[in-house]
Amino acid sequence: MGLIGGKFGAGQAVRRVEDVRLLTGAGFFTDDRSLPGQAYAWVVRSPHAHALITGIDIAEAARAPGVLAVFTAADLAADGVGVLACGVALENRDGTPRADTPRPVLADKKVRFVGDPVALVVADSLYQARDAAELVEVDYEPLEAAASLPAAMAADAVQIWDDAPGNLCFDWAQGDEAAVEKVFARAAHVTQVDLVHNRVAPSAMEPRAVLAEHDRQSGRYTVYAPTQGATGARDAVCGVLGVGREKLRFVTGDVGGGFGMKAMTYPEMVLMPWAARRLGRPVKWTAGRDESFQEDTHGRDLQVTVELAFDDQAKILAMRAVSHANLGAYLSDVAPFIATSAGGRLLGGVYKVPELFFAVRGYVSNSAPVDAYRGAGRPEIAYNVERALDVAAGELGLTPDEIRRRNFITPADMPYRHPFGFTFDSGDYQRNLDQALEAVGWADFPARRAAAQARGRRRGIGLAYYIESTLGATRERAQIRFVAGGRIEVTVGTQSNGQGHETAFAQVLAARLEIPIERISVIQGDSDAVGTGGGTGGSRSLQMQGNATVIAAEAVIEKGRALAANLLEAAAADIDYGEGRYRIVGTDRTVDLFAVAEAAGEGGLDEEGVYQGEASTFPNGCHVCEVEIDPDNGALTIIRYTVVDDFGVVLNPALVAGQVHGGVAQGLGQALMEHCIYDEDSGQLVTGSFLDYALPRARDLPMIDFAYNQVPCATNPMGVKGCGEAGTIGALPSVMNAISDALDGAHVDMPATPERLWRAARRRA
Repeated sequence: MGLIGGKFGAGQAVRRVEDVRLLTGAGFFTDDRSLPGQAYAWVVRSPHAHALITGIDIAEAARAPGVLAVFTAADLAADGVGVLACGVALENRDGTPRADTPRPVLADKKVRFVGDPVALVVADSLYQARDAAELVEVDYEPLEAAASLPAAMAADAVQIWDDAPGNLCFDWAQGDEAAVEKVFARAAHVTQVDLVHNRVAPSAMEPRAVLAEHDRQSGRYTVYAPTQGATGARDAVCGVLGVGREKLRFVTGDVGGGFGMKAMTYPEMVLMPWAARRLGRPVKWTAGRDESFQEDTHGRDLQVTVELAFDDQAKILAMRAVSHANLGAYLSDVAPFIATSAGGRLLGGVYKVPELFFAVRGYVSNSAPVDAYRGAGRPEIAYNVERALDVAAGELGLTPDEIRRRNFITPADMPYRHPFGFTFDSGDYQRNLDQALEAVGWADFPARRAAAQARGRRRGIGLAYYIESTLGATRERAQIRFVAGGRIEVTVGTQSNGQGHETAFAQVLAARLEIPIERISVIQGDSDAVGTGGGTGGSRSLQMQGNATVIAAEAVIEKGRALAANLLEAAAADIDYGEGRYRIVGTDRTVDLFAVAEAAGEGGLDEEGVYQGEASTFPNGCHVCEVEIDPDNGALTIIRYTVVDDFGVVLNPALVAGQVHGGVAQGLGQALMEHCIYDEDSGQLVTGSFLDYALPRARDLPMIDFAYNQVPCATNPMGVKGCGEAGTIGALPSVMNAISDALDGAHVDMPATPERLWRAARRRA
């Protein structure tokens, strides 16, 4: 079933077919769409991080020019609209369920973070809606706020949810704590490091937007919005509106970045279709960048203590990590999973660690909800493991590469049973490490350091070896349809957010059917067409959708065999397929695939394939970063950045390189400059715009030397491993290890801003 070679087979750097459209301004995003008679919405948001709502006066706003309606929570309640609920059931250590934090679509009685939606104004124009929103009078009784993790954890912290005493919403653990404690008690050496994972904003190029209409005759809604999966968004909104799936069509067009944030359910996704039904006309809303910073789910925001226990040969005996996680004001869609087992199952990394223990205490706070962000728990774990390992190497007098070599899981150990119960199926970690170190001139680094020191600069080099786990939803379907003009449409249940899916899945199909890629179109993003689909997340798309597409192609070939046999007047057993044609074996008599489809009639050769994934893939790789710091001002320059990855069988090297480059950019952004900060007293978001939130620009990023080794995955037919998030996972620890090396082993928390580096350099002077 695997991919074949040839013009469009595995390993071919086919150029992205969608790029001409996107780069020439012909992309079609949600805000580009308009419907006849549409109205415009503006959301009234809380200016307080924590307050009681004692009254709302909408009378003056309702009388303003062009205003069609002003809605509050009371209107939603009257129509039986539900709440946004977290979809992850999580048990505490004692077996009790986690706390519940049901989120109203519009705040009722209480607001819990700055930006919490309170009312919706709909008018004939956007400007009329915005002006009228200023006339909505909300009476607030401000309460003390706890917007940061330390504030929420404090013994005297304000109570945010009655169901979460002390603001603790869950206390989760994995592993045998007692067994790990015994190992630590007899260890020859113990390393402990305290780490901070700074809060970051996803900052997609395209902000969230919703355009919705309602057909009174059929009672059916149509919602247009950028998502990471139209069918998942449909199901979530149906649940809140209280309607069946057949009553709602969800359409996602081009999407300008998601990074996990656009996989979540937001109040506006419910408000716009509901308002469209109430008003009898389409309603449109597009977020401003300030709203994106305020309400879009953030990422990370953890404080972790990591410990490693070693024997007298520097072999790891045990590892434990205790994490405190800020979940924000409400538990978002999959937030408890991200903070716990999404990354936590990979504790120990690519090393033989006999005993593991991981505990997470999750807290609510007066801040935006926190959920999946590129890597979704795995960057956090990789950072924990790789920073702790570098600190241990310094304490034990070993080089960073040597301590890793002593503890690697080897190819001979594969399949390797992880202490948490799953299996690594494949990987050659030392080969990737050796290749990366040779590429960067690891052995020659002392000379480069000395030369930099002679110029008054601090130079450091850092390596990190990451492993991640990809799977997500475990079922995916592909539908192949022959259409007019000798073309094929393949409908997929994933959703491109810029990764190049239109190229990848067309390439998969072209490779198996051995036809020109130009004859294939990829259909995605319409819940009516897709029906079911797992969407995009967890770097699952090629692993799941690619295998489903191959299965569908195999079904087409097999169905066409009998039809071709009839056309060629031969027995089906004598018919072979290749290069887009059926042929009688041993002769030159052939018939084209599309001629067979035409003879079969409309739908006669159409087929579908369903793939059920049963195991994760485990992409892995080595990142090496070399930096130089000016101790006089803390300015940091990334001199060289090298990546050697294992993504199993590589379909399209150009697409893979693009994903790695983008992932590294986001990882370096978090490590060096990005940071969401709330005011300690008021709970106001201080970094609420790009004037205050530092996003990396091209000049801040290095050229990336990228290579890969193909170790086929043993648990899916194509042998592929996901690549979408890997760059971020490896970037955090590699650059921070390099910074520590430049500062003679000093630890600096992310983001390593010039001020922090300057202060650290002064302390080490």
